[in-house]
Amino acid sequence: MTLPPTLPLLRDIMVRDVVTLDPDLEILTAMDILVTRRLSGAPVLGPGGALLGILTKKDCFRAALNASYYQQWGGAVRDYMTSPVKTLPPDMDVVEAAEAFLDSSFRRFPIVEDGALVGQISRADLLAAMTRLWR
Repeated sequence: MTLPPTLPLLRDIMVRDVVTLDPDLEILTAMDILVTRRLSGAPVLGPGGALLGILTKKDCFRAALNASYYQQWGGAVRDYMTSPVKTLPPDMDVVEAAEAFLDSSFRRFPIVEDGALVGQISRADLLAAMTRLWR
């Protein structure tokens, strides 16, 4: 089977209803959100919806280890989030996006257009879209 002449763009396949976190949210509450919603991470938005960072399950391990060492949970999302964040544009095609995933250890990328978060793409979302290309 051959690829279509025009590859799908991220804007065509990205998740638009993105779970986001506040930087002042208590880390344990944020961890609960990630676990209960089965998310590997969530963008952290500041005033006006500015993308400040991303909190991943990997980041949450830092909070858990910190609690283990000091026998005390605490802190805000801002204390543990990854920042700055690598983002992708909505007009990137699926092949370019696959290359971005191969070149990084990230499981998801926020999609930003004109400085605003417009969606998110995960490895699973992209792989599903790419398998549909060959059906």
